Amino acid sequence: MKVCVLSSGSKGNCTYVETNNHKILIDIGTSSLYVEKSLKSIGVSPSDIDMILVTHAHIDHVGGLKVFSKKYNPLVYISDKILKESNLKIENISSNEVIEINSDIIIKSIRLSHDVTDIRGYLIEEKGSSMVYITDTGYINEKNFEYIKNKNLYVFESNHDVEMLMNNPKYPHHTKIRILSDKGHLSNKDSAYYLSRLIGNNTKHIVLAHLSEQNNTEELALSTLNQTLERKNIDFKNIIVARQNEMTELIEL
Repeated sequence: MKVCVLSSGSKGNCTYVETNNHKILIDIGTSSLYVEKSLKSIGVSPSDIDMILVTHAHIDHVGGLKVFSKKYNPLVYISDKILKESNLKIENISSNEVIEINSDIIIKSIRLSHDVTDIRGYLIEEKGSSMVYITDTGYINEKNFEYIKNKNLYVFESNHDVEMLMNNPKYPHHTKIRILSDKGHLSNKDSAYYLSRLIGNNTKHIVLAHLSEQNNTEELALSTLNQTLERKNIDFKNIIVARQNEMTELIEL
């Protein structure tokens, strides 16, 4: 399995996942043109994308979906509630909760909590490789831990530093409360807490994602996670931060 976060942040999100027989996108919240150029830069033809997994209906996750899907016609996995809320007209869709394709890969959607009617994270597994994608959630239900523990790669939200958020004069109080709520976003401390409980001997990579440009820094996100792992005597160094409109390295699992 190969994974590259093409863009991550409040202005647009898209992640590329390649398995032995499939080329997948998680969300297209950037322009279709940006996604096409990004894919070509890593040697992938946009027409080879055969699946798109949609997390939720916010524009920074579906903004480029209509144009891309109309142009290349991949199968779009999207729940009925997300499709209705997004108002997108897409013909080639599936709303399956668990996707098994010729015993090749298994994709399981993970219910999250955000200020939308429905939102999903994803677990993608093929023989010998696994990844978890979780962003845009106020918390993670512990009943999901059994599915997402000790995977090879975590693309995981580390949205804000609480102190920066609360001291930001540009954000009204009700917005701050929403972000901090169970239907908001994971803070750096939240993210570090969950990751310290989830990663295991099989974990090879962590990508911190969906950082707020206004209420976080890469240094704060990294230091919060590293300090939490050190307190729990977990030695893990292979951590990178995804950026807005900038691709990560192509991670091979």
